[in-house]
Amino acid sequence: MTVACSPTKHSKQKDAEAEIARRVDSVLALMTLEEKALQVSQVAAWFDVKTKKTIISEDHLAKAKAGVGSFLMVSEASVARKLQEAAMQSRLKIPLIFGFDVIHGYRTTFPIPLAESCSWDTAIAYKSARVAATEAASAGINWTFAPMVDIARDARWGRIIEGAGEDPYLGALFAAARVRGFQGEDLSANNTIAACAKHFAAYGAAEGGRDYNTADISERTLREVYLPPFKAAVEAGAQTVMTSFNEIAGVPSSINKYLLTDILRKEWKFNGFVVSDWESIDEVVVHGAAKDYEESAQKAITAGVDMDMEGESYPKHLAKLVREKKVSQETLNQAVRNILRVKFKLGLFDDPFRYINEAREKETMLKAEHRALAREAAAKSIVLLKNENDLLPLSKSLKTVAVVGALAQSKRDMLGEWEMVGMPDDVVSPLEAIQATLKTATVLYAKGYELPAPAWKKRKGETKEPTEAELAALRNEALNVAKRADVVIAVVGETADLTAEAHSRADIGLPIGQEELLKELRKLGKPIVMVMTNGRPLAISWAAENLPAIVCAWHLGVEAGNAICDVLFGDVNPTGKLTVTFPRSVGQIPIYYNHKNTGRPSQPENEIDRYKSRYIDLPDSPLYPFGYGLSYTTFEYSDLKLSKKEINTNETLTATVTVKNTGKRDGVETAQLYVRDVVGTFTRPVKELKGFQKVELKAGEAKTITFKIGKEELAMLDKNFKPVVEPGEFEVYVGSDSRAPLKERFTVK
Repeated sequence: MTVACSPTKHSKQKDAEAEIARRVDSVLALMTLEEKALQVSQVAAWFDVKTKKTIISEDHLAKAKAGVGSFLMVSEASVARKLQEAAMQSRLKIPLIFGFDVIHGYRTTFPIPLAESCSWDTAIAYKSARVAATEAASAGINWTFAPMVDIARDARWGRIIEGAGEDPYLGALFAAARVRGFQGEDLSANNTIAACAKHFAAYGAAEGGRDYNTADISERTLREVYLPPFKAAVEAGAQTVMTSFNEIAGVPSSINKYLLTDILRKEWKFNGFVVSDWESIDEVVVHGAAKDYEESAQKAITAGVDMDMEGESYPKHLAKLVREKKVSQETLNQAVRNILRVKFKLGLFDDPFRYINEAREKETMLKAEHRALAREAAAKSIVLLKNENDLLPLSKSLKTVAVVGALAQSKRDMLGEWEMVGMPDDVVSPLEAIQATLKTATVLYAKGYELPAPAWKKRKGETKEPTEAELAALRNEALNVAKRADVVIAVVGETADLTAEAHSRADIGLPIGQEELLKELRKLGKPIVMVMTNGRPLAISWAAENLPAIVCAWHLGVEAGNAICDVLFGDVNPTGKLTVTFPRSVGQIPIYYNHKNTGRPSQPENEIDRYKSRYIDLPDSPLYPFGYGLSYTTFEYSDLKLSKKEINTNETLTATVTVKNTGKRDGVETAQLYVRDVVGTFTRPVKELKGFQKVELKAGEAKTITFKIGKEELAMLDKNFKPVVEPGEFEVYVGSDSRAPLKERFTVK
């Protein structure tokens, strides 16, 4: 939806931009070449992940006094003040901008972004980003390296946790919501921070799901799949964009002028600044695209990278390159302008200390209303995958419940990765919440398995896997506990350390000892609820076939335990829907709903014909499809109708469908609209998400809902990558997930 600005508002905005441009140029005119080279450089402080404290040295203070443009990894108002005071001793007193990885909350940790996207609730994403910005800004931070808007179709990739899943349409909506949440209505307010859309571009397409790897994709795939969320972030006003580590078509992103200048600046009219990822300009040398750091600096600044994150290329070589006329003075000036403009917008030139308030920092963290929102977001992010014979919700009057699994009492792992300043002591664990919920029941606990050791310890040889005898002893302890219980709640999944950056996994099954435990528990004949805390889709085919109830709880943040209990015991009827496909096996990856047909598409109804695009040892269908998620009630779709059977390329039609709650509980259903262009100049996906609506229905109630289908929903990119609606046949699908069984057809003439 486009909202038109009033002439008065538009003119005021233009006047403000003109005034900022004037002030930027007045500062730029005073700067020496060396000061400009420092302004486009960012320096990292040392962040201690154990104490959650920032450590700075005399060297850091000296760089601030010299006029470096930015620091990252500064997480405390007191430290930010010291560095900003040092910057105020520089010749021109240009304020620092402080960047930090505020990925899914600051001190109040929310669900990982992948989990939060499963809420299909952009308002929640906006609100959680607002809280994160408010807390971070009080600690002196003015800039977050978020949202990550990479589309991810490969569950092996650890950074899948940071985005909104596999769909460009949904990804674009969440990208825009998070940008607006971080930046608020007034970027100069002291509770807003500049957003950074990352990683530009196609980082989620890394070959083999291996972090930092090459992304070998066509320009059509780049523009149709990977760029839409970035464009949405820019249109939402994102002030910064971060380059990606990968190359595309032989060009590393940090020197890709086509991406950074032609598309980002010229096509999309982006007027913020571009920052490299950590040392990614230096890494151009390792890619083999530059002979040394001097050449990498030349190529990066020319391509359109304004700031060098913790690299050596810009601070050591830019001034020399300008003097030797290998880089023009105007090229460097424009990079400096872009950075100064954002600093002016943040109000840092008017008050360099506006974000630094130690009293507000103490007052803001972990407010009751922040935790309440975190609990709501977590509950809405949970996806019910299976509920055989309505085992869930569990009764609060149960007499004896067995909770098994080391993750049940792990506070740290509920935070997920990129928790940054989030503290394990802030977390309500699943075991604690179950004990608090079942006040009259006996709650038994057994560890059941060992948590995998951190990957870095394994690499250093500082730890070893548990022996089979040790695992057997833990299983036996859990079995003895389970035998005494009416219901078993088995909490399994990934530790936080198995996910996020530099944590790609070749095997995405449950970690060692967990499936074996589940198999032994099943032999007892007890009702088992599997609660899975994970940062990516996991291959859980055995559990899906053999266990009666499965809850995908993800890594939910500080209120994880409470949110899980809200769902398990029926205080919340689950509404989450998957935003990423769950494979049956790692061998199906990459797997995603909006794939294209081949000339010989798979036909599940005809398994005899082997000359199709299919596996011979596994169904082609996913374990759980995109958009899937159960409720404690049931919904029925009927009467899909189109307002017209024929329209022209400029017209809009409506699709109506009736959704009925056929169960005994009130519930909320996310009705999903998919469109297929049957025949195009270029082949189209089998279907594409083009709309969704949340429908609140009381037990037995039915509502008719309406979707609009027009240019935006029907357009494809022509040979020049411009959106166009081609005449021809289109199909409309509506349903509870991407399988969407109801179908109608219409013609565009």
